[in-house]
Amino acid sequence: MILIGIGANLAHPVYGPPRATLGAALATLEEADLSVSTRSRWYKSAPVPVSEQPWFINAVVQVETPLDPSDLMDLLLNTEEVFGRVRAEKNDPRLLDLDLLVYDATVIEEGNVVVPHPRLTQRAFVLLPMADIAPDWRHPVSGLAIDALISALPPEQQTEAIPDGDGIYGTEWRKSGANR
Repeated sequence: MILIGIGANLAHPVYGPPRATLGAALATLEEADLSVSTRSRWYKSAPVPVSEQPWFINAVVQVETPLDPSDLMDLLLNTEEVFGRVRAEKNDPRLLDLDLLVYDATVIEEGNVVVPHPRLTQRAFVLLPMADIAPDWRHPVSGLAIDALISALPPEQQTEAIPDGDGIYGTEWRKSGANR
């Protein structure tokens, strides 16, 4: 199982609000060597750490790809760049954020690839969408179930599911039959 976190909190000059940008990014990834098989619900979340920047729209997608973890990471970083992401400061607002969260049950720390993602256990905006599509997932290092990881989250992280059809967040994305 390969899981990718997607998020944005800035309007894109071409695609519009974050939700529409995320849909365009998913379509772009599907044009490469990646097929989205499942998508979590969309979530609205406060920035972590807490700041005055706009809230994020996040989801997690399960994908199928022949790419190895390094090539997949390169694809994600390249897609962010194509969409105009500039990495100036850590935790900056962003047009697009694509994170390789899980690549099967492998543990990798080499080059720009670290899986499972080192902060996924600390982020409600990652664990809640992951639970939508992988409720039986266990962290490959700690062995903890996703429900236990969610229970251990700090209470100040504000994250809530939002309806797909909410026009504020853009149009519905359903290429290749991904979940609504």
